[in-house]
Amino acid sequence: MAARKVAVLGLGGMGGGMAHRLLDSGVELTVWNRTAAKAAGLVAAGARQAESPAEAVADADVVLVSLADEEAVEQVLFGAVCPAAKPGTPIIDTSTVSPTYAREAGERAARAGVKRIEACVVGNPHQARNGELRVLTAGTQDDLAEVADVLALLGPQVVYLGPPGMAATMKLVFNAMLGAQVASMAEAVAYGERSGLDRDMLLMAVERSGFSSKVMSFRAALMRERKYEPAAFRTRLMNKDLRLALAEAAKVGVDMPVIERSAVTFTEAIDAGYGDQDAAAVHEMLSRNDA
Repeated sequence: MAARKVAVLGLGGMGGGMAHRLLDSGVELTVWNRTAAKAAGLVAAGARQAESPAEAVADADVVLVSLADEEAVEQVLFGAVCPAAKPGTPIIDTSTVSPTYAREAGERAARAGVKRIEACVVGNPHQARNGELRVLTAGTQDDLAEVADVLALLGPQVVYLGPPGMAATMKLVFNAMLGAQVASMAEAVAYGERSGLDRDMLLMAVERSGFSSKVMSFRAALMRERKYEPAAFRTRLMNKDLRLALAEAAKVGVDMPVIERSAVTFTEAIDAGYGDQDAAAVHEMLSRNDA
């Protein structure tokens, strides 16, 4: 790995965590982020900071992108990376986009002379930094084999799901369930608190109960501590992913009323000013509304 040059574009919670993991593993790393200050810790640890995405990928052997949405992928991947990358460069795209967009992006990247490798990641920033993510992949197995060493550093479980779009589909399935769990827990806790139960006791009971899960326990702890920043998963990104899941489900004739109602809740949380806080902050909005 040390002989290969890797560029990481997008240093949010997940992108920054993955970049630290690669750097800690001895990778020769170049990084770029729209907000340059987010690269400071990586630069201090030995990464090279590029002034632009094009500069970052110019001599990279592998590129990894972690961007917020399809608009950002358009600007960075197709606006800057494809024209500047060496022909045949494998681009690991961990951004959560719709399956429809993922399929189109793969075809467009191929026409531009690079290889887009779909690699959706499941986990949180702490797990990203420690190489504990679950990596969901799609595309050609030859392309995936070319970056298997990089993917292995991100997590112990790299799952191949088939042709382009399948990893994006699986990621949206997971995030749809996550959104519904967080919204329903926030509503239930707001009800219990309003009815007279002690808030901290209630949330601790949820964390320790058989009704919990790893994601519910994680969010219950954030709610109990009222610690929503830095966000492990921003409310506006949760809302974005639920909306993507609803749109894609409609294309295959599946109605998801629970997910639809959950998306409305996160939209309301964004409107209430919680968009850049962790999705667990939806509890603050619901508690305030019940007060």
